Amino acid sequence: MSYSNSSEINVVVGNASADDADEDRAKDFGHWIHGRNPISSRMSLSSPSDSLASPSPSQFSHHPASPASSAYGYFEPKKSKKSKRKAWYKNQTTVGLGLLVGLFFLMNGWMLFRIQEPGRARGDIKVKSLKANATTVFIREELQKLGRGKKPQKTIYARLLAKAAHASAEGESKPEPKDLWLEPYTRASSWTPCSHTRNWKPSEGTSGFIMVTANGGINQQRVAVCNAVAIARLLNATLVLPRFMFSSVWRDASQFGDIYQEDYFIDYLKPDIRIVKELPMELQSLDLEAMGSMVTDTDIMKEAKPSFFLKYILPILHLNRVVHFVGFGNRLASDPVPHQLQKLRCRCNFHALRFVPKIQEAGALLIQRMRQNDTGLGHLDHYLVGPFSQAKVKGQKTRATKKSRYLALHLRFEIDMVAHSLCEFGGGEEEMRELEAYREIHFPALVELKKTRKFPSPTELRSEGLCPLMPEETVLMLAGLGFNRRTHVFLAGAHIYGGSSRLAALTTLFPNLVTKENLLSSTEIDPFRNFSSQMAALDFIGCTAADVFAMTDSGSQFSSLVAGYRIYYGGGKMATIRPNKRRLADIFVKNNTIEWKVFETRVRKAVRQNKRVFSRPVGRSVYRYPRCPDCMCYSGD
Repeated sequence: MSYSNSSEINVVVGNASADDADEDRAKDFGHWIHGRNPISSRMSLSSPSDSLASPSPSQFSHHPASPASSAYGYFEPKKSKKSKRKAWYKNQTTVGLGLLVGLFFLMNGWMLFRIQEPGRARGDIKVKSLKANATTVFIREELQKLGRGKKPQKTIYARLLAKAAHASAEGESKPEPKDLWLEPYTRASSWTPCSHTRNWKPSEGTSGFIMVTANGGINQQRVAVCNAVAIARLLNATLVLPRFMFSSVWRDASQFGDIYQEDYFIDYLKPDIRIVKELPMELQSLDLEAMGSMVTDTDIMKEAKPSFFLKYILPILHLNRVVHFVGFGNRLASDPVPHQLQKLRCRCNFHALRFVPKIQEAGALLIQRMRQNDTGLGHLDHYLVGPFSQAKVKGQKTRATKKSRYLALHLRFEIDMVAHSLCEFGGGEEEMRELEAYREIHFPALVELKKTRKFPSPTELRSEGLCPLMPEETVLMLAGLGFNRRTHVFLAGAHIYGGSSRLAALTTLFPNLVTKENLLSSTEIDPFRNFSSQMAALDFIGCTAADVFAMTDSGSQFSSLVAGYRIYYGGGKMATIRPNKRRLADIFVKNNTIEWKVFETRVRKAVRQNKRVFSRPVGRSVYRYPRCPDCMCYSGD
């Protein structure tokens, strides 16, 4: 997409339904990030920082008895003794209650101090028994790397965070909500995978050759690959094994064969299309651009219908024998697409793309260590890590006890998304200057458009759910749902804007929080460290295999693919938390007055209501919403 096409920015502030409507508005608003995830749903609310002011301790005084009472005691000694004893007990009870109230406020103040001053109040966070050798894992250093070093700022939502910390500490000794780790609707289990079935003959691929050089990160590239498979079948063309474009943003030179198993991909799709690893020799020396066979994203409208490719691309293929798609980001529409072609897209995404063994092996280690070395298999382990899902710790037998559970969290709060949102996040003038400077470099078209067009205010954007969910809001949401300090959390994400001060609330309320860098030794992770796409593949495995997956940006391509994979293979047992940004914004705006019990009730209701999508809405991606006849079979009523 060209930055000069400013008309593509479309900001809508008005009434809309639930999360998908928010996603539509955010999609249009976020088309300006070049070569990255389309910035979609934004779900955040920032408000002035609140500090928890503890009232001074109650004061109690003891007054001497009046002369009248003394005289009364002289004439009636028995009654006097009872009265004195009763008064003594009353005073002791009052003092005791006062001490308890004082202790309550003291504990809340201490929790707040830990959240606001993480560097002083806390040392390294220890998470034990996550590695095979049962050594202690220190995550402070890695989390500070995860969040770029910004100077600490006053904590946002301080009052609610203090209440959450108190509730989380109390929750350690209480049973968790019954549905915390469960998919709330039994109908979800009525959908089963069936895109692997075929009822057509293989394509001969005689129209010519289709080449694809996919841009973006691993998630955009994955979608581009499966869309290219569908186009090859549509045009009766032979697909050349896709290549990945080097991005100055992702800075990863990984190619298809570095991430996915080439031979498995070719063989699995052989009944559908013909795939070759290279162009024939006689075509390799052709100047495709000069002969009009190079097609870029500027030549194809976004979400183009199949008829577009039949009308404009097929003639080029017949004329030149080869077409090279460069970019190919979201260039095939979700609808209308013929049933069998839609089914092929699902087959490619959920069956044909398997990670290479070295990624599978490292991913299996992540899963095993997150489950505290429990050797029981999860629902998706086999599909994610293949034969490595069967690996057992040497000399260890499979335990019959219930496997250890963990929550995976994809925290999408990087500076690109924050800057593009035009929202405020509690950093004042310094934050505004920093984000505007970033926009001038990376989003110049947006900066120019701001000069000629009136945009919604940050308050309006927040109320519409178009701001990224902040780490503090994420913590409050998870605590409100019932997760507590015992919960093991796998954190996926890149550099968090605001640095360690923005992560302080997460690490304070969820001390058992780790990243892939913590779980794998240097020897195990070094082969992937300089390859962002391969690192993202490990995050994909860690998040997809989790008992519960929580996303903070429902429009993120990563979160969409993870959620879709969990739906397809999860058997209705893999819960996914997909916050409704507008409903949460309405809750967070009351942070100065809302009581914790009310907050819990409203958050749980908002999240539960947002899980009511059972089948794919028209126009939505089959990669994210596979519950449709094209991908899955429904056995319910």
